Parts: sequence; C-alpha cells; structure tokens
Amino acid sequence: MKNILLIPDSFKGTMSSEQICAIMDRAIKKHYPDAEVTSIPVADGGEGSVDAFLQALGGEKRTLTVQGPYAFPMEGFYGVVKKTTAVIEMAACAGLPLVGDEMHPDLTTTFGVGELILDAAKSGCKTIIVGLGGSATNDGGCGAAAACGVKFYDKNGKSFIPTGGTLGNVAKIDTSALDPALKSVTITTMCDIDNPYYGPTGAAHIFAPQKGATPEMVEILDANMQSIAKVIERDCNMDVQSIPGSGAAGGMGGGMAAFFGSRLQMGIETVLETVNFDKLLTKADLVLTGEGKIDGQSLRGKVVIGVARRAKKANVPVLAIVGDIADDVEGAYDEGVSGIFSINRLAIDFKKAKPRATQDMELTVDNLMRFTKRMGL
Repeated sequence: MKNILLIPDSFKGTMSSEQICAIMDRAIKKHYPDAEVTSIPVADGGEGSVDAFLQALGGEKRTLTVQGPYAFPMEGFYGVVKKTTAVIEMAACAGLPLVGDEMHPDLTTTFGVGELILDAAKSGCKTIIVGLGGSATNDGGCGAAAACGVKFYDKNGKSFIPTGGTLGNVAKIDTSALDPALKSVTITTMCDIDNPYYGPTGAAHIFAPQKGATPEMVEILDANMQSIAKVIERDCNMDVQSIPGSGAAGGMGGGMAAFFGSRLQMGIETVLETVNFDKLLTKADLVLTGEGKIDGQSLRGKVVIGVARRAKKANVPVLAIVGDIADDVEGAYDEGVSGIFSINRLAIDFKKAKPRATQDMELTVDNLMRFTKRMGL
C-alpha cells in the first residue's frame, strides 16, 4: 500500500473531518510507515469550511471588518487557496451562533457575506466558492446582493436593503449596478439540500423555526419569499422556485443564482473539483472516506457516494468508515463503495458511544490496516 487518500466528512457534533484525517493517518502509519497519505478534510459549506480547505490545499486566511447578522461591524474572514480561489462560508458573518439568544430571522442580513465576496473579487480572486450553512438569515440573499451593488426599490421608488421581514416590500430590482469586479469572476455555491425558495418545503417553513421564527412569522416570511420571487422572475429573468436548493440558508441559494449568476452544486463535488481529486486518484491504492451515518439520504450524492463515484471510474477501492449504518444502503456498493465499516464496537447508546468515538475510530482503521497488510496489499 503506497498511496492512500483520506477524504472523510465530519461526524457532526463528535469529530471534525480534520480530526478524523489525523486519526486515520496515525493508524495507517503504524502498519504502512512509508505510505504517502493525503488528507482532504471535507468542507460542507458551513462553519469550518474555510479552515478545511486551507488544511487540504494550503493558502491564507484574510480578515476584514464587515456587517454581522444585525448589521453591526464585526471581523469577518475568508480563505484564499491556489492563489486565485476564494472560499467563503456565510456562517462567518451571518451564522446562527453570532446572534446568540437574539434570534430574529425577519431582521437579520447577509450583507456581510456580500462584502466578503466583493473583497475577494477586488483582491484578484477569479474563482469564488460560497458555502451555505448554519445561517441566521431569511433574506433571500438580498443583503449580499445589496453589498455588491444590486439595488432594491419599494413601490415609492425608494431604495432599501431588504431583510426577511421586508422582502415583500420589494417592487423593483436593478442589477445593472452590480460591481464590475464581479463580472469576470466565476462563483460556485456549495449547497447540499434541494429545498425550493418558498412553500411547505421552502426556506421559511423548514429552516426559519430553528432560527427563532414563530409559526406566525414563518407564514409572513414565506409570503415575502413568494412576493420577491415574482419580482426576481420579472427583473432578473429567473424562476428561483424551480432551482433545487434555492431555499438553502434562508433563500441564499436562490439569491446566489439570481443576483450573482452562481451555480449551485453539492458540496462534495465542489471539494473534489477544487482539490483535483481525479488527478490524485491516478496514483492512489485506496480511498478512506466516511460520515456520521450512512443511509438512504447519503445515496443522493453526499460525501461517501460523491467520492465513490469518482473512485469507481478510476478503479480505486473505497472503504467507508462510519458511525451508524442504516438498512437501506445497499445501493452504495453499486456506486463504488467496496466496504462499509462502523466504528461502534459496543452496543451502547450515543451518549456513551460519543466519548469513545476517537478511540474507536483509530481502532477500526487499525483493524482494517491489519487485514489489508495480512492480505499482502
């Protein structure tokens, strides 16, 4: 075994992808001390995405003062990898942890996210990756667009910066003043859900309650999303409701598509493209991936399956190291997964298993390496 790729997702609330890579690397090196082990911690777009990309590819973190979720100044950041690719996580300045107990999705803004995007473009970045996840907002991405020059007008012709509670007041959108620095930039938005912009499975109904919205507020937010969707269709020539994932992060998915011409893409596909995964596969003997639980949802193309599909084309075996294994995962083998192994060594509940997770992860990988070594691989 000369070359092994590690590309696990985090085990949410238990181990970060960076921690898992370190544990796997340690266990592998006990048995294959001369192996070249490449760690690619997966970023899903939420908090920690910038650090994950920087660890995988190197680069620098840039900081600047931007508006936070309630428009107060705060220190935001983004990463720059491969010299001209910026990685932005909207959670850095519009994330739910930033509002504490003051959760009001009708008042919060993504303006700071737009400031990060614009700074990256003006500093010479030609590719910008925007990660959606963990937002405190429901403004349809209008705040970010406003920070980059897009104008929103009410019925009286007065410009304003919409929030979730005022989206319904938007009567006209003018994108002609979008900052010229963005016109030569390619923007990709990491989005792992397919919820629409509005409706029973849209941004407000599904995600706003966890951001502090009451049932009454949810109805108002959803009505506002429906209202501005009509204006976007007329003025931006785009039906955001028809775009899978447009409801992500309080409608930020739809806003990125409508105002920035961004492509919405599964997070793992963005990671694989950015790290040149297909090239890495050409000399790999084995890929280790994983996630907290593999189930039917995983088969939609999340981390394990996204990795396996590409590895299958290169005829490289893939082992998935996971926490729990659901009953409906047989399809994973057809996608290219060679084997699925749970780190849960004892039949105990999650509260008792969680403190053991790092130890059990290392023991599981150690066990697998003993097997592969015995087989002469």
